[in-house]
Amino acid sequence: MKVAILPNLDKRGSKELVEKLGVFLRNCGIEPLLPDNICCAGYTPVANDKIFDSADIIITIGGDGTIIRYAKVAAECGKPILGINAGRIGYLANIEQDEYEMLKNLATGDYKIENRMMLEIEVKDDGKTTGVYYALNDAVITGGFISRIIDITASVGGDNINYRADGLVVATPTGSTAYSMSAGGPIIDPGMDCVCITPICSFALASKPIILSGDNEIIFRANSRKKIDIFLTVDGRRTAGIKPGTEVIIKKSSRVVKLVRLNERSFYKTLAVKFFDQGGVIRERKPFGKNTSNNQ
Repeated sequence: MKVAILPNLDKRGSKELVEKLGVFLRNCGIEPLLPDNICCAGYTPVANDKIFDSADIIITIGGDGTIIRYAKVAAECGKPILGINAGRIGYLANIEQDEYEMLKNLATGDYKIENRMMLEIEVKDDGKTTGVYYALNDAVITGGFISRIIDITASVGGDNINYRADGLVVATPTGSTAYSMSAGGPIIDPGMDCVCITPICSFALASKPIILSGDNEIIFRANSRKKIDIFLTVDGRRTAGIKPGTEVIIKKSSRVVKLVRLNERSFYKTLAVKFFDQGGVIRERKPFGKNTSNNQ
């Protein structure tokens, strides 16, 4: 088995962990790969543009942003991904840095794979596609200035829902614990097949989050009476400007992110510890049975 180690070296402890993993993984019968722009003993260097194709499993060391960044590339390549937390919360990470010895289970197949849905976002200007993007967490439509209301229409099956708000968050179940939750949206079990639309600081008191079936295609149009700039942001990265004639079409993607799970920590246990217990760390080390798949 070959695993690619993709660290965010700016995060706490990540450099030290990279140094430990090279020898540890080889002793477990696993060949560790490292991007060739990072030098460390014990690893096989591989070019950045070939490392996903060369590995059986991708391992990231960093925060949720690091996992999301590489998870989308892994999904495109059909490769499973495992996160080791080196951030503040690390909600998507499966293990902490001091639990790295659990990686030996990769060699024996004692792990589980959890599928997470993604969004496909198509931007059209005057009927022509100008960009296609993929999101694990969310797509956000907002004005370019803080506290400036914009008008957004969401069309579902030909019926329109009108919003006056600072913006909208369109989230997957995975993304329901990110920006959507901060804007007042619900927490959604990642096993559900749905999309959540959450208004940001809505002008209407009755405007609430809406959960839609994942089978729906939603067309968004936005404009501003004060002619302010409007932007589309996908997983925290600004991707496109929105003009009065722009359509943002969002639907469930055929791509899925395959998260590797090495322990029996449930979604609800993770939620309780990471959010309600203010980022405490669980120390459970119960392995799963042989490489089973759970389509969540």
